[in-house]
Amino acid sequence: MDVIERRSVLALAMVYLFRMLGLFLIMPVISVAADGLDGSDAALIGAAIGIYGFTQASLQIPMGMMSDKIGRKRVIIFGLMLFALGSIICANADSIVTLIIGRAIQGAGAIASTLMALLSDVTKEQNRTKAMAMVGISIGASFMISLILGPILYQWVGLSGLFYLSFGFSIVGMALVLWAVPNVTQHSFRRDTTPSLVALKGVLKDSQLRFLNISILLLHGSLTALFVAIPSLLIHRYGLALGQHSILYLLVMGGAFILMLPLVIAAEGKGKMKQVLTLVIGILGATTLLMEWSAQLWLFAVAVCLFFVAFNTLEATLPSVISKLAPVGYRGTAMGVFSTHQFMGAFIGGAGGGWLLQHTSVTVLFSVIGGIWLMWSVVSAFQPAPKQVASMAFSVAAQTEDDVHQLKKQLMAIQGVEDMQIFTDEQTAYLKVDKKQLDKAALQRVAPQIQL
Repeated sequence: MDVIERRSVLALAMVYLFRMLGLFLIMPVISVAADGLDGSDAALIGAAIGIYGFTQASLQIPMGMMSDKIGRKRVIIFGLMLFALGSIICANADSIVTLIIGRAIQGAGAIASTLMALLSDVTKEQNRTKAMAMVGISIGASFMISLILGPILYQWVGLSGLFYLSFGFSIVGMALVLWAVPNVTQHSFRRDTTPSLVALKGVLKDSQLRFLNISILLLHGSLTALFVAIPSLLIHRYGLALGQHSILYLLVMGGAFILMLPLVIAAEGKGKMKQVLTLVIGILGATTLLMEWSAQLWLFAVAVCLFFVAFNTLEATLPSVISKLAPVGYRGTAMGVFSTHQFMGAFIGGAGGGWLLQHTSVTVLFSVIGGIWLMWSVVSAFQPAPKQVASMAFSVAAQTEDDVHQLKKQLMAIQGVEDMQIFTDEQTAYLKVDKKQLDKAALQRVAPQIQL
């Protein structure tokens, strides 16, 4: 990457980081902190935790498409302004209903797909995968930081202070977008990052993609549902003061990060993706049940650690599998649908977990979540193993139909090229290749700009 690309990617990764921090910092404390608000109960607290996911899921694809017409930065700044407004409403909320409204407005700043489109605009084709990886790291880091810092910051500044911090994060995000990311005068429609209505039906009908979409929905749904109960459980069952939760989360997340690495390496590097997915899905079910059965704090901590080993493994590998299985040239649509399921899962988990806790018990909540994961592990066992393919793209000059047809023949004749599409309106060729079988010399004769 050149200097401008590095600066732009770092700035956009930081925007992701600050925005997700603003959403997640309250997760480890809100079920306890919101208990004193007027009208609060477990069901409404759960809704407050997850409601951002509903507005986020509903608006992120439309806002991404809108950015093609009115500009990326305008949509991002508008989304961050909504996030700031929602943060102020939450900071001054004296009732649970007002808190829910504020959280819904926070989620309405649905800029994820627009940020990815802007990332595409400011990076070269050969650097785009690296740029997306940096953004992915920032998102994962935001959740880990939130769990560890949330209880500590709550002790210092209270719930209102956490939301004022979210407001500050949104202001920093606006500054980064305005002054650290270059202005792009022409926004190119790129199917690898931008959703397309043409491909939406095919993506939704694909059974393998549907399995992955439901998996990410269940993953974030179970996480949100569990955090309706876990903070109170730590206080009332194990006598752990809220300020001490950060120490537990630090140990748990540190151990989970280390233990997930062999699983990710086995999945990505050794071609054991299906086996790893089925294993960690089963672990999610078993550890959720173990959390409920744990009479001692150390055993509960072990269960939570193993849960996050599985959670982090899925969080790291599912987007990779989506990228491999997406219709060639339409990765942006597949990832948009995937993200929509992810955010909708947060809403369903928060609202459903709160309802279960309000009307049944902690035991029922954990049993339902654990049982769903154990059943889903059976479904996973019958899924076909995903192909070990990689996506590539390179620019092509405007050509006649005969030239495009000739290029297609040349590309498909190369050993290891599994599928390809050339879009003349985008002046881009998209490939799916088996890197182990790929004739790299032949590919670079046809497309010398591809870096292998």
